[in-house]
Amino acid sequence: MTGTSPSTVPASQVSIGTELPQLSIEVTPTFVISTALATRDFQDVHHDRDLAQQRGSKDIFLNILTDTGLVQRFVTDWAGPEALVRSVNIRLGVPCYAHDTLTFSGRVADRVEVDGEHRFVIEVSGQSSLGEHVAGTVQIALPEVTA
Repeated sequence: MTGTSPSTVPASQVSIGTELPQLSIEVTPTFVISTALATRDFQDVHHDRDLAQQRGSKDIFLNILTDTGLVQRFVTDWAGPEALVRSVNIRLGVPCYAHDTLTFSGRVADRVEVDGEHRFVIEVSGQSSLGEHVAGTVQIALPEVTA
């Protein structure tokens, strides 16, 4: 894993266009199943390969709640522990099947001031071997200075 920040990035050090460090995740069958169960998603396409294949899928695949959490994790790993997530907006693309790698990239797309908060809009893309699996934006609030 890459991309973990030991401290929070101060708002004053963030510029539009800043690229976030990539994050790669090995999507093992255990990862697919355990994250689906952790999000209380009991749809068989997330834990039963035979039934997933009967329904036309190559294998079991990640669920949207896991994708949402991974997108948020990607941004907060970079931003640090004092970053406040204000919104996550994603859309799904191609499936991300077990035995694949999901690689996240992102960049700071905008800076906005809302109620005195320094907020940043981060554009995020998660790519699997089939193409773009998830894309969207995360809006975070960062402190001006960290302790």
